[in-house]
Amino acid sequence: MTVINQKVVSILKDKINVVKNEDHFIYIVGPITLPVNLDGETQVFSWYSWLRSDNVKEGSLSTEELIEKMQEANLADMQQSSVLVYGDFQESHEALIRMHSICHTGDIFGSKRCDCGFQLKQSMKMIVENGSGALFYLANHEGRGIGLFSKAMAYVLQENGFDTVEANEGLGFEDDTRSYSDAISVLKVLRQKPVTLITNNPKKLIALEKNGALLSGRVPLWGDVSQFNEKYLDTKVKRSGHLKEEVLL
Repeated sequence: MTVINQKVVSILKDKINVVKNEDHFIYIVGPITLPVNLDGETQVFSWYSWLRSDNVKEGSLSTEELIEKMQEANLADMQQSSVLVYGDFQESHEALIRMHSICHTGDIFGSKRCDCGFQLKQSMKMIVENGSGALFYLANHEGRGIGLFSKAMAYVLQENGFDTVEANEGLGFEDDTRSYSDAISVLKVLRQKPVTLITNNPKKLIALEKNGALLSGRVPLWGDVSQFNEKYLDTKVKRSGHLKEEVLL
């Protein structure tokens, strides 16, 4: 067994927070200073990442035990979520948040098949302009919870006439299997005051209310409509219940 450097433990122990959510623990590491390029300007965020542990029989792990467990698990093969925090998120009177589901094709490659990449950058800009907020980047939400490989197969079906809901269901999945419970637990650690949610999806509003988060309102986020994603956006409204704005489509 590798001997853990006690200097490493002493540095990290004050940067790791542990919260119990139902039948598991969530380990939150941060804040870490993260300068981000937004349209050519540098904006400084505070970054946190969290790791879920389903082993609660022995209680939460110490910092040293957590480091030891990380050596045994290949975390690079797993997905961990994170959050970008801007401004005085804990104490500010008004704070915007975005629960953003990972979209490999939209966020990284800039795909026009969806509006995810646009929503990611736009919500970060909105948070900076507001002066306070947090963007939760949810890594286990690819394809509304079906995973990247399944999403690729769903895209094949969409190229053959299926809409997004039909494609997911055609592969044996529900339309949307995403859970926001862990992210909301992290939110409640970072801020106890109400937040305004950037979303078009009423399921996210319901999730926050169900999990005891204080909600002060909602801000819509539509845009980047093109010939490539018109059907996708229309399906969001007609099949998935997203809240349509007058300027949409």
